[in-house]
Amino acid sequence: MLVLVVASLWLLVRLWPVLLVVVVALLVAGTLSPAVRWLEEKRVRRGYGIAIVFTAFFILSVLAFVLTIPTLVSQAVALLENEPALRARLGDYLASSPLSAPLATWLRGLKPDALTGALGSMAFGFSLQLFGAIAYGLSSLFLGLYIIIDRDRLRGWLFALVPRSHHIRLSRIMMNLETIVVAYIRGQMTTCLLMALFVYGLLRACGVENALALAVFAGLADVLPYIGPLLSMGPAVLAALSHGPVVAIVVFLLMLAYEEFESRVLVPRIYGRTLRLPSSVVLFALLAGGTLMGILGAFLALPVAATVMMLIEELRVDLPGEQELPANTLLRETDDRGEEEYERRTAGVGAEQAAAIADEISRERRDEERCPTSPMPQRTGVTDGSTAA
Repeated sequence: MLVLVVASLWLLVRLWPVLLVVVVALLVAGTLSPAVRWLEEKRVRRGYGIAIVFTAFFILSVLAFVLTIPTLVSQAVALLENEPALRARLGDYLASSPLSAPLATWLRGLKPDALTGALGSMAFGFSLQLFGAIAYGLSSLFLGLYIIIDRDRLRGWLFALVPRSHHIRLSRIMMNLETIVVAYIRGQMTTCLLMALFVYGLLRACGVENALALAVFAGLADVLPYIGPLLSMGPAVLAALSHGPVVAIVVFLLMLAYEEFESRVLVPRIYGRTLRLPSSVVLFALLAGGTLMGILGAFLALPVAATVMMLIEELRVDLPGEQELPANTLLRETDDRGEEEYERRTAGVGAEQAAAIADEISRERRDEERCPTSPMPQRTGVTDGSTAA
């Protein structure tokens, strides 16, 4: 057992990037699957629905890239060309105060070659990381596409590995995982949209050019917890430098204040509502994920926390300090009867068809739980041999 555990840990460390690609691919599949299902409900064939959804996703990604990247590159080139003039203007402004006079002296004595070389080395290292992230991102996107295309086959393989007495719970867990992913993406879209609107209004009020492109970039960068707002702050402040140091300082302070407001107030409230997590759990999960795994850990912390709480609820895990309630006993009895009814209905069928039946039963049960006025015998009266669903 010890050798097996050590070998598993070694394999996990070696395959960690691959596992991350799989996790992101599952996020992509869980995000786009509801749109494909909605098109199927509108009598669109599944293959056409997948093509429509991924084409729309690709077009939106290309539009965001074309709208932001060329503008940011042009601004970076213009900033490098005007660097001596901007440095001299900033030095004159700092020299006007005795407190900042030493900083002005250091800034005037800074050699342009040293600054250019440092920026070049940083840009080269960042470009290598960016290309690696793009490669992993494309791999995750196509893997998510294949997961959606082979949904029935993959689900059949998964259900074939699990005893049929647990298929209903497995189906509910998969359904709840999809709900968690959709809720997390909805929260991401809300925070990113608010960040983009704030940056656009701020830059427009300050008269900064290319405010729309910078706002779109800020919204996209806000996907990354903690570091995203800081990444968007750099281009916005650099663009505001052309209007003077005062405007740049105002933009910097207001964006810094909004970043604190978002991370301390908006994120706990928005994700707490969409993922049904307490605000304290949201903050703790972000801090723990960022400490353990950096940016990616903070990115995956909230869906992981929501998944853990969902598994505790769905698997009916008895926590040490929790007392057994009559409602929990009723749920256990309902689960047991549902499993028995499922085994009766799926006798002699293959794993793929059994998985489809389990998914249908789980969705009907979720609809019944959302409509408590529905007749209870449809949910619990499965002992008379009739079809429960």
